[in-house]
Amino acid sequence: MGLFEQFVANIEKELKIVPSQNRLLLAVSGGLDSVVMTHLCFKAGLSIAIAHCNFQLRGDESVRDEQFVRQLATKYAIPIHVNSFDTATYATNNQLSIQLAARKLRYDWFGSLIENKVVTTPEIQSQQANNLWLCTAHHADDNIETLLLNFFRGTGIQGLHGILPKQGNTLRPLLFATRKDIEDYALSEKLSWVEDSSNASDKYSRNYLRHQLIPLLKQIYPKVEENLLDNIERFKDVEYIYQESINQTKASLIEQKGEEYHIPILKLKKQKPLKTIVYEIVKDFGFSSHQTQEVIKLLDASNGSNICSATYRIIVNRNWLIIAALKSNEATNHVVIDIDTKQVLFREGVLLLKNKTIDSDIDTAHLDIATNIANLDASDISYPLILRPYKQGDYFYPLGMDKKKKLSKFFIDLKLSKLAKEKIWVVESDKRIIWVVGHRIDNRFRIKPHSKNLLQLIWKTNA
Repeated sequence: MGLFEQFVANIEKELKIVPSQNRLLLAVSGGLDSVVMTHLCFKAGLSIAIAHCNFQLRGDESVRDEQFVRQLATKYAIPIHVNSFDTATYATNNQLSIQLAARKLRYDWFGSLIENKVVTTPEIQSQQANNLWLCTAHHADDNIETLLLNFFRGTGIQGLHGILPKQGNTLRPLLFATRKDIEDYALSEKLSWVEDSSNASDKYSRNYLRHQLIPLLKQIYPKVEENLLDNIERFKDVEYIYQESINQTKASLIEQKGEEYHIPILKLKKQKPLKTIVYEIVKDFGFSSHQTQEVIKLLDASNGSNICSATYRIIVNRNWLIIAALKSNEATNHVVIDIDTKQVLFREGVLLLKNKTIDSDIDTAHLDIATNIANLDASDISYPLILRPYKQGDYFYPLGMDKKKKLSKFFIDLKLSKLAKEKIWVVESDKRIIWVVGHRIDNRFRIKPHSKNLLQLIWKTNA
């Protein structure tokens, strides 16, 4: 069976799409995969339109890609929707990598096209709009790469099913085909496409897997790709069983009272595996996997002990854990910083995070001079970090001192005005203040003679 026949069978049997009753919005970049997807959909007689994103990141290449896709739409006489984004500015303003920024921009726009009931051809405008689907050109090789990326990132069992063929209003009709299948089809049909020069760069994790790691694995395990695709199918079944069990456990533990969620501590402590169950509960409230152990510590903590995500607080109230939303001002002034975060925008400016190796070129004796830069021993840092305004009762161990000192007294020594104190923020790790931003680091986190790696925090003010 050729690729076209497999495609038609997959559309009808796996994705359960009846051509006469559905319309497809194709995400088309102009590359090999999306060009083949467009050709297959057109050949199958499906009702289609094209959506193309110009991220304005590759200069003339971006212009070339847009022009090519417009010509493709003209060739097939199908509607096209094009949007240009200032991706670089959006990434900076939203503290995102370029890749994550581009992903969010395109899927938000695709979502708006679907939500606004985009039609494909004038003659079907009268049809009901609830059968409109977004189609992306992900294929089997993408699925393998996604599986490996998720595994290495530690996303848990939910990451092991790879890319789903049907998710929400999104279809991946080429997920059954390999990159070689797609390329062979394109050559046999004499299709043309454009190449994205960034695909050749190994600085992106996915490209490194594609160009370096997977070819090496194939030398040892020639059928590694086939085996991983088989495993993806098994993991889907395992995840289903896992999720059924988790949902039952959560239902037996969590009692909703108004806008709060109450969990009996003694009953939770008896659950096994405790860490997994706690994570599955708290992740729905914005807590990261790095905070799971801190939540478990609350089970033996004193009344009133608590931990926060960016939007929720978990607090010990006698024999219960209570999960409640932070007040709007608390949520605004409470920033959770994960291990991969590089930049944070907050009320008093921008916080940059850099990890460095300490070597002979770094003068450790002068690392703590600049007040707007904190150099900390990375081995002493626990994630996530919390960036928040100073509050009454805060204390730390000022650099050079072995005794703790309340920040209120520290500010008196600095002769800070009330207005200046209201602008003070702190960074904390594992409930310990590591830096009074713009003033002093905590002595316990200083760079020591044996330190090998440092975390550098740089504060850039709004002034």
